[in-house]
Amino acid sequence: VQLVESGGGLVQFGGSLRLSCEASGRFDKINVMGWYRQAPGKERELVATITNGGGTNYADSVKGRFTLSRNNAKNTVYLQMNSLKPEDTAVYYCYADWSLQVSIEGSIRNENWGQGTQVTVAA
Repeated sequence: VQLVESGGGLVQFGGSLRLSCEASGRFDKINVMGWYRQAPGKERELVATITNGGGTNYADSVKGRFTLSRNNAKNTVYLQMNSLKPEDTAVYYCYADWSLQVSIEGSIRNENWGQGTQVTVAA
């Protein structure tokens, strides 16, 4: 499974950006898809995730500013980021938890990460 990210860049304080991530490859279902981020010197942290059924989970730091949506037909998620702050500066990584039926008896479940896209918010 490959995850292709797009939409990162440089934006001014208070501005907006939209990240996209498309999953491709051999899978039957994307169970959970979303975004994590990692700032310099910090650990990777959750930004937002969305389940196949549309249930969302957001980090407290982005609630009310970021919106995650999903197009299941295109296996794509979109992260709309508004009111951006310098502390949102980080490399944003797309994440997907997927399943594949491998036999009548069972399936496998695995996860993949994208290569990361830089988001920089200037003060």
